[in-house]
Amino acid sequence: MNKVFLLSGAMFALLSVVLGAFAGHGLKSKVSAQMLGVFQTGVQYQFYHALGLLLLGLLMKQISSNLLIWSGGLMIGGIVCFSGSLYLLVLTGNKWFGPVTPLGGVFFILAWSLMFLAIFKAEF
Repeated sequence: MNKVFLLSGAMFALLSVVLGAFAGHGLKSKVSAQMLGVFQTGVQYQFYHALGLLLLGLLMKQISSNLLIWSGGLMIGGIVCFSGSLYLLVLTGNKWFGPVTPLGGVFFILAWSLMFLAIFKAEF
């Protein structure tokens, strides 16, 4: 499972760079400064959690815990819900995506909480 998180982390980091460049060059003249900031927030949180997935993949080499598997799944779900909803909100203008964002935030909080718990319970 650690390879899945390592690959996911690398892929989400790569996409963060691509989407950040797209925002800076492709969206800059097409959306308001506020909406550009919303898109950039999605990119930023995606990148933070891509790094979190890479950390999880490495951590799983040291700690065997189902909590880490749950943490990784929640990070992936958080990226999709939080960042994905912000991207769709900006690109479509559909406000329906807005309420999905906090769900992704909850996933992020739970993911980091489970990682903390797994490390706390681990014997080194």
